[in-house]
Amino acid sequence: MSSIQLNPLKEGLSGNLSVPGDKSISHRAVIFSALAEGTSHITNFLTGEDCLRTVQAFREFGVEIERKGKEVTIYGKGINALQTPTQPINFGNSGTTARLLSGVLAALPHFSTAFGDASLSKRPMDRVVLPLREMGAKISGREEARLLPLAFEGRELTGATIEMSVKSAQVKSALLLAGMLAEGETNVIEKGTTRNHTEMLMSEYGIHIQKEGQKLTIQGNQQPKSSDLRVPGDISSAAFFLVAAAITSGSSILIEGVGLNPTRNGIITALEQMGADIKTEETGRVGHEPVGNVSIKSSKLNGITLEGDLIPNLIDEIPIIALAATQAEGQTVIKDAGELKVKETNRIDSVVFNLRALGADIEATEDGMIINGPVNLNGGTVNSYGDHRIGMMGAIASYIAEGPVEIINPKSIDISYPEFFEHFNEIQKKTS
Repeated sequence: MSSIQLNPLKEGLSGNLSVPGDKSISHRAVIFSALAEGTSHITNFLTGEDCLRTVQAFREFGVEIERKGKEVTIYGKGINALQTPTQPINFGNSGTTARLLSGVLAALPHFSTAFGDASLSKRPMDRVVLPLREMGAKISGREEARLLPLAFEGRELTGATIEMSVKSAQVKSALLLAGMLAEGETNVIEKGTTRNHTEMLMSEYGIHIQKEGQKLTIQGNQQPKSSDLRVPGDISSAAFFLVAAAITSGSSILIEGVGLNPTRNGIITALEQMGADIKTEETGRVGHEPVGNVSIKSSKLNGITLEGDLIPNLIDEIPIIALAATQAEGQTVIKDAGELKVKETNRIDSVVFNLRALGADIEATEDGMIINGPVNLNGGTVNSYGDHRIGMMGAIASYIAEGPVEIINPKSIDISYPEFFEHFNEIQKKTS
């Protein structure tokens, strides 16, 4: 397995960055464009491995999709023009592809099968399979369809009222997509606020949806219309360099054109609460999504408690927040983050193991972790376990470590941030 060794910085970080397109929006834009009638153009598309899995899935259904770098053109012919796949669909490592497309595959009049890599094959699918069955879906698979691979005997679903058992934007999105294709009305009642990119894009693609409190209502038999869309920069990718600047002495960076959706900007809230010198400026909108610039300077951070409704808005950023907490004064407590156990890895265990290996004072709890700071991090080895966000956390740790940091399987970072190491090197101040 490959590895890379990164040396500590001699000076701070400086410069402007434009991070890759938002991963969540890129997935969803492909889904709606592929189901739409008419030609859709997507720019600033994230070319990471996960999003390309969603592209390939719809090619299996006969959708013509052209990609030139970060520009994607999708020639949609409508839902009724989709063809039955002739081979199993490979979801790779992409939990978003697996969960969201389950809602689509269950509702299309086609038989299809799907599988994933070793990591994805351990992640729970029953959280989406069981509510889809309430709508009449016929899905079979390993361990009573709790795990991939799955088989979908696509059929017309019937709208239902479903109270979600987990706070999950992926499950919510799968049910809304199924509801869009089903007969009748579907009501999805959330346990708490989760990222709302699916709802935003439904409006962009001409799908009518209503929200009242925690209840989302969608009428069935709706056909998306084509749209041209520019994907904003991914705040979850930006988070790694925001923390890097905050914890690295003598740093000041600006991240431009990043998405500032209120259901995703928990990393900004967390850094503000920790005392970071961070500023945001909304510069406009891309479709229905707010977009702007975020500037940050090296800061004296304080320990805080992160819990409750804030957690779903920064669940992907917790690994890098944990690193920030190792440099904060006092104790940081992360609660209500049990969802970390069913990510690409058990992120509670992998974050704690890797940061402890670098010298952090950190311990795991049932639904999060406790970090005491500040501490000086040593050099050492970080095993990404194939998880892109663990790999990036380890790389950022090398900026402030007292010795070299080796990252095992850095290739995993390509899942969400193919340009990561280019940007990692770009913002380092040059020494004479």
